[in-house]
Amino acid sequence: MGQGVSARTLGGTLRPEDAGKAVMLQGWVDRRRDHGGVLFVDLRDRAGIIQVVFNPETQPQAHAVADSFRLEYVVELEGEVRARPADALNPDMPTGEVEVVAHSAKVLSQSRTPPFPINEETNVDERIRMRYRYLDLRRERMQRNLRLRHRAVKTIRDYMDENDFLEVETPILYKTTPEGARDFLVPSRLHPGDFYALPQSPQTLKQLLMIAGVERYYQIARCFRDEDLRADRQLEFTQLDFEISFTSQEEIFALVERMISRIWRELRGVELETPFIRMTHTD
Repeated sequence: MGQGVSARTLGGTLRPEDAGKAVMLQGWVDRRRDHGGVLFVDLRDRAGIIQVVFNPETQPQAHAVADSFRLEYVVELEGEVRARPADALNPDMPTGEVEVVAHSAKVLSQSRTPPFPINEETNVDERIRMRYRYLDLRRERMQRNLRLRHRAVKTIRDYMDENDFLEVETPILYKTTPEGARDFLVPSRLHPGDFYALPQSPQTLKQLLMIAGVERYYQIARCFRDEDLRADRQLEFTQLDFEISFTSQEEIFALVERMISRIWRELRGVELETPFIRMTHTD
């Protein structure tokens, strides 16, 4: 690493207060632009995109390496963060007020031309997306979905912990229980002719926990159902599963309403009105 550079920095986190800081960046080449000799490379990592400048007059070796960069190359570089000129600010990028002036660069891994653009939101045939899933997951929309799910699950865990729920992971391989769909069965090697069932929900196990005196249990549970696919349903899914002893219907309603309201507030900045409208069974 260069002098003054101690560890990797996520380029997508750089802001004006980082100006003058020596950084080492690693990531993917998102875009590349040649402006009369000076190269501008948008470097993408999990935190976002940062513009990197390669000047052939001040850093000819780094510029020569960067000249070989192509889209989706995995690269490493060292440089210094500086404020962008006033006429080069980009308000559409979180890092649009700064850029990195590269002092050195190297290619960690080359890339073939991708089968579809990674840096654009274009409509791609789903079969192609599934075939190249590792590329599809690099796209901003997919990265955004993963971050959103992470934040939603974290919010749920924080909320349940604040309400004295104990997170308990229950077994996946268990005996079959009467549910609304068919079970997926897993044959037992040690007991020929016997089978485990993958859970449609942890029904029996969470009741066992209540009898055992846990009183407040929850988990982000994986569930499996061997049934026909529908627009809003697939063979496996995740659900928030929880159980309470010594409770009432109103307590359950209020608990769920507060949780859903918190998710919308923290993830989308939307305040939901509570209590929610309730429909009777007849309605």
